[in-house]
Amino acid sequence: MDRLASMRAFVAVADLEGFTPAARRLGLTPSTVTRAVASLESSLGIRLFERTTRSVVLTDAGARYVDRARRILDDVDEADAAAQSVRLRPQGRFVVSAPRSFGRMHVAPAFSDFLAEHEAVRGELLLEDRLVNLVDEGVDLAVRIGHLSDGALVASRVGATRRVVVAAPAYLTRVGTPARPEALADHEIVWCTALTPSAEWRFGVEGAQRVAFHASFTTNSVDAALVQVERGRGVTTALAYQVEEAVRSGRLRVVLAEFEPPAAPIQVVTTSRRHVAATVRTFTEFVRRRARWQFTSFD
Repeated sequence: MDRLASMRAFVAVADLEGFTPAARRLGLTPSTVTRAVASLESSLGIRLFERTTRSVVLTDAGARYVDRARRILDDVDEADAAAQSVRLRPQGRFVVSAPRSFGRMHVAPAFSDFLAEHEAVRGELLLEDRLVNLVDEGVDLAVRIGHLSDGALVASRVGATRRVVVAAPAYLTRVGTPARPEALADHEIVWCTALTPSAEWRFGVEGAQRVAFHASFTTNSVDAALVQVERGRGVTTALAYQVEEAVRSGRLRVVLAEFEPPAAPIQVVTTSRRHVAATVRTFTEFVRRRARWQFTSFD
């Protein structure tokens, strides 16, 4: 098995956390996938996975290697797709879905610019705060925030966003600035159930530290939660893109930044990497080239 095929097997095992599901995705036998990963480890001189009878976990070296491997495979696939569909141009009905808030603030402007450049495309944008089934609902491409749970989908990373805890300066002056997550017990909590369905916030790597709370105000709307917080009525959590302007203007302040979980990826998601439609491929390239969806710093 050649190097690229071994890398595909490695990435599939990393994505699906197992050799058997990776084999199903690739249409290979589990033993073939195992040999491919072993061959890659041998050529690199490192262990990529820690294996037990119940789990397959990336080593530190494997975690560093997997992101580069994905980028290499994406580049190869894009080069192949471009060569195979050089005569095709974006055209026809093109349906994109995205979360409501992010879609309104960032996907809609990018989609509008894309459609202005490709007049043969008839665009439809669906904004839903749920996981849309791409096949059943006729969606060509979805923009999603966070890691994929569906191994049948193919994702391309186009950005990232932090999950932050914010409060108004006046509130922090009055009540005090929490120094550690557990100090939130002494604060008024504004709970947005659209972001955190259960009454607890998670901090640290993989949300290892959980802080339960009793909310003073509960809403299913991020906008409503932020109105309450900007008025000095408590502390809330939000995604960085949702509070970027308020933080930069000084209306809100980020607290507990050193305890935040790792930034969540922003990804464009499709159902298959093979025979990608020209419109899907071109829109993905357009977003990578033109959109600025890196929400990891307020500088």
